Amino acid sequence: MQRRTLLAAAALLGATLSPVAWAQAWPTQPVKIIVPTGPGSSLDLIVRLMSNQLAARWGQPVLIDNKPGAGGLLGIDLAAKAGDGHTLAIGFNGPLAYAPYLYAKVPYDPARDLKAIVMTTSQANVLAVNAEKVPAKTVAEFVAWAKAQGGKLNYSSLGQGSSAHLTMELFLAEAGLQAVHVPFNGSPPAAMAVAQGTADATFMVAPALLPHVQSGKVRLLAVSANARPDSLKALPSLAEAGYPKVESLAWNGLVGPASMPDSTVARINADVNELLAKDAPLRDAMAKSGLTIVGGSAAEFRRFIDADVARWGPVITKLGVKLN
Repeated sequence: MQRRTLLAAAALLGATLSPVAWAQAWPTQPVKIIVPTGPGSSLDLIVRLMSNQLAARWGQPVLIDNKPGAGGLLGIDLAAKAGDGHTLAIGFNGPLAYAPYLYAKVPYDPARDLKAIVMTTSQANVLAVNAEKVPAKTVAEFVAWAKAQGGKLNYSSLGQGSSAHLTMELFLAEAGLQAVHVPFNGSPPAAMAVAQGTADATFMVAPALLPHVQSGKVRLLAVSANARPDSLKALPSLAEAGYPKVESLAWNGLVGPASMPDSTVARINADVNELLAKDAPLRDAMAKSGLTIVGGSAAEFRRFIDADVARWGPVITKLGVKLN
């Protein structure tokens, strides 16, 4: 009798709790956020800027797990297959939108196996060159210099299939250039390659480049979008430099497995949005790193991903970029 009474009480409680109340019960254990790039990358920076505040809100530790590899597919696949209800990932263009067009086989379906939670930031890619090896101070001068190299130009990227990689491939096609692609696992080593002169140029977001710009080893020439933070306002856009078709944003946001309850998605979305909107130190740190805060609903993030798929899918096919 006592057991039946307890079960009935539990059923009644479950029926009367609203989705918000259930969301408030989450998390019941430490939350893991997988970063599919290495330490020091812009994705890693974003998660680390938020992790302590989120841990305080949730009453549970937030564990950051860097899993670089396969252009971000490795880390995102781990999140897609997580079944503990407490594993997220911060994703970006490559593994969330471009992968089906780039790879013959992807270990997950970005639309079916993942839930969009919240878009965190977006930022223009920056065209950067080695300041000693490359004399160019404008995009036009860089194109002229690159053509004079007789096909010996090389460029680094933060990984195959990334926005950085595809933006450079689109720029090369528009400018009539050829170059060798040297991919790395993350933006810090790709930026270092340009600073050391082992790579002539790169396209990537600003955070990993800024220390090398300040040291005088790297020069920034242009940004890949008209919308850019105050820290990059002095740079022309590629459209202003004569390449209007080369427009791209590197974006990122939190995703979870398709099995994640909508109430949990709503809880995470609300907490992250409040941090992005109201945490002044976090906002300042992101702005100084060239990151533009976005936020918004989970549905808006999903629509943004779908729009990027629609835009870049045909571009990838036309460029003929295929990865193993």
